[in-house]
Amino acid sequence: MSRKIVAGLFVSLDGVVEAPERWHFPYLSEEMGAAVGGMYAEADTLLMGRVTYEAFAAVWPHQNGELAEAINGIAKVVASTTLTQITWNNSTLIEGDPVAAVKELKDQPGGTITLSGSISLVRTLLAAGLLDELRLLVHPLVVGTGMRLFPEGTPPVPLELARSATFTNGVLDLTYRPA
Repeated sequence: MSRKIVAGLFVSLDGVVEAPERWHFPYLSEEMGAAVGGMYAEADTLLMGRVTYEAFAAVWPHQNGELAEAINGIAKVVASTTLTQITWNNSTLIEGDPVAAVKELKDQPGGTITLSGSISLVRTLLAAGLLDELRLLVHPLVVGTGMRLFPEGTPPVPLELARSATFTNGVLDLTYRPA
């Protein structure tokens, strides 16, 4: 049995996933914290691309608290074609084809692999049939500009809604699986 790969993303109503640090924080709540914390709690590996790795590595090693301990302590796997070294503790750099490397990682023994941010990697793994769940925290906000989760021209990918919840602040917590 292979490991499950779960991607978690903050997204606006108009599909923007880029730079959530610019629009997400007014919606931060205990419910959202529990949802994000729960995703990390069930995982033993954090998979990310270069941009997310650099952002996380600049912040999380200097944070305290339960979530910081979880993120700093978890095994981290970074997919990048431009990084030559990584320094954050418990981190490994994927070299070569990320799809083949992630397939190999998925086939190794272990628990859930969580994927945070890393939009290009999410798209690639979904298209390759390697993503098991897509967890979206949909914010009641139109951002207007920025990278969208699925840009125009994306081939159809049938998904089924596996779980949904609405937070008191209007954020939707949606989990989709490949149909």
